[in-house]
Amino acid sequence: MPAPNPGTADPLDLRGVVPPTVTAFDADGAVDHDATAAHARFVVDGGANGVFPLGTNGEFPLLTGDERRAVVETVTDAVDVPVIAGVGAPSTRETVANATHAEATGADGVVVVTPYYYPLDGDAAVRHYRAVADAVDLPVYVYHIPSKTGNDLSLSTLDRLAAIDGVAGVKDSSKDVPWLAQAVDVHPELTFLAGSDSLLFAGLEIGCAGMVSAVANVFPELVVDLYDAYADGNEAEANRLQSRVFDVRSALKRGPYMAGVKTALSLRDLDFDAGGLRAPLRSMDDDGRAALRTELAELGLL
Repeated sequence: MPAPNPGTADPLDLRGVVPPTVTAFDADGAVDHDATAAHARFVVDGGANGVFPLGTNGEFPLLTGDERRAVVETVTDAVDVPVIAGVGAPSTRETVANATHAEATGADGVVVVTPYYYPLDGDAAVRHYRAVADAVDLPVYVYHIPSKTGNDLSLSTLDRLAAIDGVAGVKDSSKDVPWLAQAVDVHPELTFLAGSDSLLFAGLEIGCAGMVSAVANVFPELVVDLYDAYADGNEAEANRLQSRVFDVRSALKRGPYMAGVKTALSLRDLDFDAGGLRAPLRSMDDDGRAALRTELAELGLL
């Protein structure tokens, strides 16, 4: 069967592989805009259908407002594929400001993570997303990642969000397959993006049009091959490649949280250096780096 279609309410027709691109840092810990742009171009050259700066892999909570806005400017200037910029913040006021800046910068859509830290009920979530959608003429993609935000969206709340003019899709990182399957079933107007490398194939099977893959930040061709195989009707090959993604994902999870992606990028023969992670996140030590090199080499990826 062909790959699932984007939602009928999605003007971008977003589909395929949309990596959550990294924010590169220099040796002093400042944002390295040249390397940030180079990474976005790298994944596009690897076949990515779009890019998502300022997601979890983009370390957005660790950036200042000015840094976040500058990253959106850098990435939108760097690539010719759709850019869906992460604009979410704990407050509606800041989220709206980020979204209007992204629109002025030329981003093609905005990704709005569920507000975090304070508990959020359904009424507050609807007000929040309506305020963002009213402020911009860009498609708004709801980013559902309750393990990090502490705020889960019920299916009934999603029904209300889907009714907001301008809400075009959902990037789901809940890993709650029954929730996602039911959401996809009820809302053909929305584009659903699978937000975990553990559920790329499964996401396609239940109707996700695309995948936001951390593995694709390092090995975009691997995830693109998976999507293309599925789109060509070769589910057996897509499933085989999902098994390979499992292996890569396990290797990248070695060591401190999120350190694997940037370490693996540094192990590839690339013309840019994404640097380390911003504190308090920690980069890999030498032993972890050596072990990751060995694992990736045994997988035939280095």
